[in-house]
Amino acid sequence: MKKMLMVIMVIMGLLLTACGNEKKEEKVEDNGLKIGLVLSTGGLGDKSFNDSAYRGLTMAEKELGVKIKYVEPANVSEFDPFLRQFAEANYDLIIGIGFQMRDSIVKVAKEYPNKHFLMVDEPIDMPNIISATFNEPEGSFVAGALAGMMTKTNTIGFIGGMEVPLIKRFGDGFMAGAKYIDPEITTFETYVGGNSPFNDPARGKEMALSMIDSSADIIYHAAAGSGMGVFEAAKERDIYAVGVDSNQDGVIPGTVLTSMLKKVDNAVFTIIKETKEEGFRSRQKVFNLANGGVGITDLEYTKDKIGEDRLKRLDQIKKDIISGKIDVQKEISKLN
Repeated sequence: MKKMLMVIMVIMGLLLTACGNEKKEEKVEDNGLKIGLVLSTGGLGDKSFNDSAYRGLTMAEKELGVKIKYVEPANVSEFDPFLRQFAEANYDLIIGIGFQMRDSIVKVAKEYPNKHFLMVDEPIDMPNIISATFNEPEGSFVAGALAGMMTKTNTIGFIGGMEVPLIKRFGDGFMAGAKYIDPEITTFETYVGGNSPFNDPARGKEMALSMIDSSADIIYHAAAGSGMGVFEAAKERDIYAVGVDSNQDGVIPGTVLTSMLKKVDNAVFTIIKETKEEGFRSRQKVFNLANGGVGITDLEYTKDKIGEDRLKRLDQIKKDIISGKIDVQKEISKLN
């Protein structure tokens, strides 16, 4: 009986050792950074801000080997719960997209001071938050300068999703760029608003048609999904539209003159890469024309229509902004 008891105890000891070794091996294998992304309202398929952020996330998964998960809130009330879910699940970096998420990021970051967050589009000064912001006026100024060279009616328009300071930065830069070319250019500015400011293409189209009826022949949108309606109106009335955030030139080739690139994908990828290689470090990082964070497309479908002379002038304007010869904020101040 004693011998049998000893045999049983030896077997149990071996089993426990094996289990312990197996658990340790699993822990070693599970050493990749976990990145959680909370998209803005409108979700994937906006061909704009959300799609760009998702590209950066999947690029990090492919090139850096991080583990990713993303969620698509139906409305702003879901921001807090999604952020908390990632925090509770011990994600290493939790990313919030869009200015509407600022209050939620601040709130949840205070609740979880040991968790790390990335706020894309709003500056926040907290020890567990990295802020990625963009110089939208610089990129929009370049797009506006091109519009100023291309307009035939000397009238352009801007349609934003919401009338908030961030979105106005797009419109201000665009109009300042056009007026840099010709101070006499007429400009229109309006905002979608309502319950779905960034996902109401019907309203976007209605507003664009109204501008076209008032002689606008180039319309720039900063309205995410609502901007698809702007493109439809531009195609129907045979005018140019200008896209935003992602390269939207191919949505309706030839109708979209160019797109102002706000390279959220680069920002998301860059900060994930830096976090993996250097560890988390709270800071505010600005992406601008000089470091490639904003700009315009390569004009794949419209380069021939624009012509060599205009392209050369546009290239010089870019250089002058980077060198400081053109002060975009100073040009914007002339609008008032």
